[in-house]
Amino acid sequence: MRSVLVPILLLSCLSFPVFGQTTAAQDAGKLAPQLDHFDARNVDKSVDPCTDFYAYSCNRWIADNPVPPDEVFWDSFGKLQLWNETFLHQTVLEVAAKPPAERTPVEQKVGDYWSACTDQKERDANSLSTLRPQLERIEAMRSKTEMVEVVADLHRSIHGAWNPADPETYAALFGFGAQPDFHDTSHVIGQFDQGGMAMPGRDFYLKDDAKSVEIRTKYVAHIARMLELSGVPSAQAKADADVILRMETSMAKAAMDIVKRRDPKNLDHEMSLDAVQKLTPSFDFTRYLQLVHGPATGTFIVTSPDFFRSTEQLIQSEPLDHWKAYFRWQLLNGLAGAMSEDFVNEDFTFVPQTLFGAKELQPLWRRCIQSEDRDIGQLLGQAYVARAFPPESKERVQQMVNALKVALGQEIDSMDWMSPQTKKQARIKLAAQIDKIGYPDHWRDYSALEIGNNHLVNVEHSAAFEMDRQLKKIGKPLDRTEWGMTPPTVNAYEDAQTNTINFPAGILQPPFFDPTKDDSVNYAAAGAVIGHETIHGYDDQGRKFDANGNLRDWWTEDDAKAYDKRGDCIADEYTEFVPEAGVQQNGRLTQGENTADNGGIHLALSALDTDLKAKGQTLDTKGDDGLTALQRFFLSYANIWCGNLRPEMMRTILLMNPHPLDKYRVNNVVSNMSEFAKAFGCHKGQPMVRENACRVW
Repeated sequence: MRSVLVPILLLSCLSFPVFGQTTAAQDAGKLAPQLDHFDARNVDKSVDPCTDFYAYSCNRWIADNPVPPDEVFWDSFGKLQLWNETFLHQTVLEVAAKPPAERTPVEQKVGDYWSACTDQKERDANSLSTLRPQLERIEAMRSKTEMVEVVADLHRSIHGAWNPADPETYAALFGFGAQPDFHDTSHVIGQFDQGGMAMPGRDFYLKDDAKSVEIRTKYVAHIARMLELSGVPSAQAKADADVILRMETSMAKAAMDIVKRRDPKNLDHEMSLDAVQKLTPSFDFTRYLQLVHGPATGTFIVTSPDFFRSTEQLIQSEPLDHWKAYFRWQLLNGLAGAMSEDFVNEDFTFVPQTLFGAKELQPLWRRCIQSEDRDIGQLLGQAYVARAFPPESKERVQQMVNALKVALGQEIDSMDWMSPQTKKQARIKLAAQIDKIGYPDHWRDYSALEIGNNHLVNVEHSAAFEMDRQLKKIGKPLDRTEWGMTPPTVNAYEDAQTNTINFPAGILQPPFFDPTKDDSVNYAAAGAVIGHETIHGYDDQGRKFDANGNLRDWWTEDDAKAYDKRGDCIADEYTEFVPEAGVQQNGRLTQGENTADNGGIHLALSALDTDLKAKGQTLDTKGDDGLTALQRFFLSYANIWCGNLRPEMMRTILLMNPHPLDKYRVNNVVSNMSEFAKAFGCHKGQPMVRENACRVW
């Protein structure tokens, strides 16, 4: 699954009369930010748009919107995220105010989760004692053979062991989850993935520049303080922290590089359980699968066999006491945000502050909303879509999706570098694509999830519930209708193996989708995002999957070479040093996102052109603001990427995230387009007119 994190905005005119009775809800509503709406007048006229279109479009916004102290970036996305959280806050306050006898079973879980999470006194008094049995179980290990019980417990207690990210699966030792078979997506199999590292990726352990060394020094100090809070004596905590860094560094050295992981062929290693066991003989995978309720037999994907071979060496070489320290750290690190205030504050000092640059901890109510959305998000999401995404919005977005699919079909037909054979396969894939808009057709059943008055226990129960739900998919047919995001999420994604594009209701709000704005605005914003996700099915990763989501080469040899040549142009264009971050942007890492950005805006513009012609207008038609539809289109596109980013966050993104920085998502895209040059009268030799323009789609 690949996702695009984009700036968004929600209609500020929405009202919530159902929440009007409570003072608490009214107070919560006051916290909602003022959201942006597209206004073509908000440009910096001191900048030539042909020199720096991002600065021309965004300088005023950037100056007027500094990053709040508890945020690591601030843009329309961040504003909408806070607005959505405020909405959900109002929802849970209303539910929590009801007497228990008057609540539905769904409301009971929503209210109880909220009450436990926000009970700071209870969390401060009992979180460490709640965790004590697991800490004692780790300390009681008498043999490395017992590691399997500890790892299984950690995977069922901490959210995410089943969910691979771009660099790794963030879980103790390794990750395990459900994955469609690469070669037959009609059924789901188990997948073992590299993991074990608590920092964002292998570069944080292996780079030797001064900033990387500084971060590792702070990381060791952070680990030691967390261990001390759990009761480990200071001297031992410091020694253990050094050991943990060394062990995680060994894992980082063995892990597959993040760019190499982008090629699905490099992850395609199907093995029997016996073969998996031979990779790491000292770890009993049969026992592990029993403990996590996974399959005892069958075929498994092992994304990085070399990582698991190295894991065997690490198990053999590190003494038992070192493994105890590592697992203790993994438990504390994974659950720190659900614990007492001292653990929460210490966790803040390294992750949001050191890695991302936050100045203040977010208030408890926001952290609890985020936690509840993660753990029971489809319960909260039902209330969200009922008010924030009416049927007429869904219908209009579907019309836009259909228009962009038509545009892609026309694009495929017009490709002079693609053979009829490959075009036919591309058309078949496009016809098989499933569009998911707003929210699921069927809501998830949480009836088996137990929610009580202890927040830490609720978080662990939720993790076990989700892991059980994920692993039950193994051996069963693939459900292409399942959603991977909750409805209020301000994000979108394409999934190559289900051949779906997915747009939660949270992103289908202004400035992306604004019913009050004209087509040139909506096609530039929502349309570009729809086009972006559609093109992901045909980027350098997505093109390797066929209409059914199988990893199959459906390209002729000559067409593949022609594609790679165009992809190389994109990758080279985006590879450059970013002085404000002190690191280089890797165009190979961001190639898929860059291809989707450049292709998506072309599809959106083509669909807009067709739509305007049907109404007797053209891209040159001027609006009331004196701008042509084409000019408004490009300004609206740039507007969604205006934002402020802390330097620490910028550096972390460049090292481990496949998305480029916002200004490159504007300037690099428009400088590849002759339509932009026409719109703003730019000429050859100016920065926004690229001599060697890159384009795949």
